[in-house]
Amino acid sequence: MLNDFLTRREEQNEAVLRNADKVIKRIYSIDSLAYNEGALTVKTKELLGLTASLVLRCDDCIAWHLHQCYKVNVTTEEISEALGIGMVVSGTITVPHVRKAMTLWESFEKDETFEK
Repeated sequence: MLNDFLTRREEQNEAVLRNADKVIKRIYSIDSLAYNEGALTVKTKELLGLTASLVLRCDDCIAWHLHQCYKVNVTTEEISEALGIGMVVSGTITVPHVRKAMTLWESFEKDETFEK
């Protein structure tokens, strides 16, 4: 499930960048730079990205930030709290997205072939 998403995302990003103007390229650059280590850790920034993505109800963004969170050793408890904050902000409209997010998160831990 995640591998298909990551492959599709990479292909789509390549298509965007092949046709990108300066504005699109700069937005992509800002997005990458925003998640670098700084006053906030990468882990904190990814949890913020996850919460914001839930509030905006973007399943692709949720999946991406879950993957990034997994790579930087975020715990299930931290994921749950971050999603809980997003639910407080956005309400029950986010329940379907939380279901998808937790199912994806559990799949990371169950799949022994999944690499960080």
